[in-house]
Amino acid sequence: MIEYNKGLIDALYDIVPAVKPQAAYYEMYGWPGMRALAETISYAKSKGMFVITDGKRNDIGSTMEAYASAHLGVTKVGNNEISAFGGDALTVNGYLGADGILPLLDVCLKSNTGIFVLVKTSNPSSGDLQDKLVDGKPVYQKMGELCEKWGEKLSGKYRYSGVGAVVGATWPEQLSELRIALPSTFFLVPGYGAQGGGAADITGAFDKDGMGAIINSSRAILCAWKKEGCAQEDFAGAARREAIRMRQDIISAIA
Repeated sequence: MIEYNKGLIDALYDIVPAVKPQAAYYEMYGWPGMRALAETISYAKSKGMFVITDGKRNDIGSTMEAYASAHLGVTKVGNNEISAFGGDALTVNGYLGADGILPLLDVCLKSNTGIFVLVKTSNPSSGDLQDKLVDGKPVYQKMGELCEKWGEKLSGKYRYSGVGAVVGATWPEQLSELRIALPSTFFLVPGYGAQGGGAADITGAFDKDGMGAIINSSRAILCAWKKEGCAQEDFAGAARREAIRMRQDIISAIA
């Protein structure tokens, strides 16, 4: 796994600004998998990439502080402070309310890291809860408003705060609506590629300057060699070719 990931990173780091390792695919292999996650994060950062750990963590109080220390901050061991995983950002589930978010913000402030809160997720059944109306507003809009409020504690140098929002490419109408409603919230946009989202669907994620969002493609990049039909040994080359195609696709849509 580590060698595969290093091959992808070597092929992509000069054209892709960030990577988003999904923690579950490492946790399923026990401690060797977690070691692979830590080494992957370290290698990506050594290449200058921004690392978003996709853990969707959700708890309250001291437990959330522990998650924050593990993925974004440091832990004191004796007289030393260690960084367990060293990510730059962590995806989190905010549906426990402020009790599950505020403990993260203190760690983020100290370590210059950030979070992406689930707001309107890309999966087909997200509307079962997220589209329900509360005081005349859908739940996802309420969550987005909370992101704006929480972000005041992590105000950014370049307009956007350290509290971002996960908004799926599979919901282009809501994506555009939320971009207008959340001027200080940076978007992480999953659902491009294998989940069916295309460049035309994600244009609403960006502000008038073409900023404010990062578009995620997972399987379409990781397994590009399968779609391309090339030799498995050229997995990294296929990933690079797909990333370049994706970049041009997005640029053509927002230009």
